[in-house]
Amino acid sequence: MEHHQVSTTVLWDIDGTLVRNAASPGNLYHLALERAMGRDLPLLVGHQHGRTDAGIIVEHVRAHRLDDGLVPTVSGHLRDLSDERYRSGDRRTPAPGAIELVRHFASLGWRNGLLTGNSAHRARIKLSGAGFDVDAFDWEHSYFGDEEVERSGVTARAAAALSGSRAVIVGDTPRDGEAADAVGIPFLAVATGVYDVDALRATSAVAVARDCVEDARLIEDAIAALEPLG
Repeated sequence: MEHHQVSTTVLWDIDGTLVRNAASPGNLYHLALERAMGRDLPLLVGHQHGRTDAGIIVEHVRAHRLDDGLVPTVSGHLRDLSDERYRSGDRRTPAPGAIELVRHFASLGWRNGLLTGNSAHRARIKLSGAGFDVDAFDWEHSYFGDEEVERSGVTARAAAALSGSRAVIVGDTPRDGEAADAVGIPFLAVATGVYDVDALRATSAVAVARDCVEDARLIEDAIAALEPLG
């Protein structure tokens, strides 16, 4: 497809989209809470894909009937634990074709941004550990969930900043789609996380890709056909 000269920002989710999900997703949040409390705690919260760091931490804190004032301390321990795991050699695996598609979009003149439930710091750790060039992303046009309990709070900031340009959120969960819908940003789904193609077709996605290899052209053409945000 011939691409018109419209400013285009591709807002990539990270977990399940750019990188494969962790083998034990969610356990760092529980460990961060235990570190904050200085003792072992029963695990009361299951991981929910598509949530923000802040939202997951708040849920853990409230499940144990603790005060929300503990949230910043837990967030600090989450950052420390992420650093410790990275230094120990714990690395994530890139989703199929994701590194190549990020490079290709840059060659088209499109901006690669991030829209993730993680903090900017944790995003850098995950991406660099999975082999991405972190400088391939525009960090000034990226949006993070370390201070937003609801993902729609992250997408609202993106929508306000990108109004009048073409933008799309690429993610792997229905929650990504719901948060995009809430602010009028198109959603494009990739089935590289825990949800399969059929489940993602039940969302508002403008296209559903199996991955960034088999359906790379589908993803590109779907984004190129989008109108600028109102």
